[in-house]
Amino acid sequence: MAQTRGVNSNRGNIRTNVNRTNARRNDSGIYVYGNTARRLDIQRELEREPRRQLSHETRKNRDKVRHMNLGYVVFLVAAFCTCAFILINYIQLQSELTNRTKGLASLESTLNTMKLANDEEYSRITSSIDLEEIKRIAIGELGMTYAKEGQIITYDSVENDYMRQVSGNSN
Repeated sequence: MAQTRGVNSNRGNIRTNVNRTNARRNDSGIYVYGNTARRLDIQRELEREPRRQLSHETRKNRDKVRHMNLGYVVFLVAAFCTCAFILINYIQLQSELTNRTKGLASLESTLNTMKLANDEEYSRITSSIDLEEIKRIAIGELGMTYAKEGQIITYDSVENDYMRQVSGNSN
């Protein structure tokens, strides 16, 4: 059947442009577009056909598959318990790590507070020392004098280190 757009050449009468390959009317009178109509038809035909009877052996095999034996149940319970144990330990370790991190942050905060208090106390002590008063007491009351030329010994150090005088003559 040769068909042109809008005209059926075999019958000679004019028809509207309906794409008959994509539109089908199902049993309820609703148009179904595309290839889904064919699937519906096949599905209905399958529903109308009587089901085949399964053999006794096939039914027996399917029943075996449906039921779980004791070994399989024990395996599943053991796997579940193992997974639960691992997950619970993982959560406990995460919680312990979080608590330790918080404790470390608290200790660092305490250390910083103590360092700040120590620096403030050192500054207070060094600012309260009157060096002129110490010089007056050392010279006037204790009889100390300035070092003379022969009493000063210089030492050249190879490393940047300090030197401690162990014994010395005070002449």
